[in-house]
Amino acid sequence: MSGFAGRILVIGEALIDIVDRGGEPVRHVGGSPLNVAFGLARLGIATTFASEFGEDSDGAAIAAHLAAAGVTIARTADAIRPTSTALARIGEDGSATYDFDLQWTFSTPPAVAGISAVHIGSIGALRAPGSGGVLALVESLPEDVLVTFDPNVRPALMPPPAETRALVERYAARAAVVKLSDEDAAWLYPGAADSAAERLLMAGATLVAVTHGATGSVLHTASARLDVPARPTIAVDTIGAGDAYMSGLIAAIVQRVGVVDALAGRFTEEQLAAIGRIAAVSSGLTVARAGAMPPTAAELEAEHARA
Repeated sequence: MSGFAGRILVIGEALIDIVDRGGEPVRHVGGSPLNVAFGLARLGIATTFASEFGEDSDGAAIAAHLAAAGVTIARTADAIRPTSTALARIGEDGSATYDFDLQWTFSTPPAVAGISAVHIGSIGALRAPGSGGVLALVESLPEDVLVTFDPNVRPALMPPPAETRALVERYAARAAVVKLSDEDAAWLYPGAADSAAERLLMAGATLVAVTHGATGSVLHTASARLDVPARPTIAVDTIGAGDAYMSGLIAAIVQRVGVVDALAGRFTEEQLAAIGRIAAVSSGLTVARAGAMPPTAAELEAEHARA
């Protein structure tokens, strides 16, 4: 992929996934935006992650994990409280369900000078009290900053569907790129999930990606609809699959399309096919191994060349 000289700011929650596989809990660093930041850095993108976590052993694990990929950390709150956790129970099919112990305040917004793109998502974008500050920051960004957004719905931690839907569409008014799963669409638009992409495009997005698990994803623009097959793989677990799709999608957009054209919605059919394949490969490589461990640039390039 061609080079991208800018820096991406990712804003959102950091936590520890306590993964329970039949009564044997194992701790992994997690949080959807954290996974996206980690994935972007492993793909060679200069990345700053704005979040909040404690100075306990879990917080030290998060800091070390991010440092291993070269992610710069910007604290959005003090570190006096314990690091948030999510208990992930893994089913026989590899799927995960979650119970959270999490706080999100966003009391110290990060600096945005020199930032080319901002990614926001999930609990950090949609859970009060911090969500209000995140939305205000996004809406105050210069027009030439690319915004990407993944609601990554967690119903137990977010407002009711109607309130969350209004927030999602407000983010989409500024976010050029929105990614959501079919489950997100069904929860946000009950009885009308098929209209989710159209609603978000009408709100202001230029590209909406809807993922459908093992059956692939669909990319929507104002003038095109492209079905993207999933990469065939044997799933170890699905933790981080959607986040790896998102980091692959963002990297492919900034490197193959460019910030200016993405903001304007100028995607050729060839570009859409390429960024869709890259996102699918990134997700497929991640589900083939335990935990949220997205591919490196070399792994993604090699697998994409074979696809």
